[in-house]
This record gives sequence, structure tokens and C-alpha cells, in this order.
Amino acid sequence: MQFAKDSFYMALRDRLAALNPNRTVTLSGATRPAVIVAENELVIPIEPLPDAFYLEWGAAKAVAHHCGYPPLMEMACTISHHTFGTCDSAIDRGRTLAALDSELLSICQVAHTAKRDYTTSPSVDLGTSIFWLGPFFGDISGSEGRNGGSMDVRLERKATVRVFFFPEVGL
Repeated sequence: MQFAKDSFYMALRDRLAALNPNRTVTLSGATRPAVIVAENELVIPIEPLPDAFYLEWGAAKAVAHHCGYPPLMEMACTISHHTFGTCDSAIDRGRTLAALDSELLSICQVAHTAKRDYTTSPSVDLGTSIFWLGPFFGDISGSEGRNGGSMDVRLERKATVRVFFFPEVGL
């Protein structure tokens, strides 16, 4: 399952870097594309970073009514993002959130990628692919969050992407 999660993350990260090289975050002293998997980070900010995509994984399960071995598996990936806007008055929060939504739609297309083992360098092609549906966007909500040194209202949204893969056997 980890190979599928890593391959999905790397596909989104690389696609975001190509689509919008200015959408970056700095974590642990390294600047990189603004796609973050909290479970992979040594240190995560207490307040989520604005204008970044956070990936959180649900449990894996076998796809119902699929015959064969190994079974086709599915995991839900929740991708959350929020913004305070780009100006002090925050009047552009809606437009900025829409830009994030558009970027998420763009980086989720084409909806497949090779499954790779990223525990070695260079990574190794595992001979299968992963594919996904979505993203399915939830409602926009607002909450208070720390924006620099002050508390402001941010606009936020979550989207769910269903990721499908075949598990590795014997690895």
C-alpha cells in the first residue's frame, strides 16, 4: 500500500511543480512543491500551511465484486487546502480558493501513474500502475486560523480522491 501512496504523492508533487512552480512550502528547512503528506513529515506545523495541499489516507480495502489475485484495492485520499487570500483585506479569498481547486483538478489529470518503489534512488518501476477517480469536492467552509502573527478567517475545502491499485505480493 505504501508504494501506491508514495506514487500518488510523487505524481501530484511533480505535476504541481510543472503547473505552478511558485506554489511551494518550506518544511524542515527545505523548499518544495506545496503537496504535504503529514504522516511522512518529521515535524508538521501545528497550524496547517495556507495555499498548500495536505494528503491524508484512509484505510485500504478490497474492491467489492472484483475477482482475481491479487485483489484490486482501494484507498480514499482526502486532500485539504485553505487560503487567507493574497491581500490584507482578504477580499480575494474566494478567487484564491478557486485557483487552488483548479490546480488540484489539473494535477489529478491524467488519472493514473506508474507504481514505483521510492525507498531506493533511483526509484524502481514495480510494473503496475495506480489509477484514481475524482477529486470529489466538499463544501467550502471557514474557520479561524493563524495567518502570520494574527488570527484571520480562512476559506477551506476538502476533496476526496479514490485511488485504486494492486498490492505487491512477496515484497
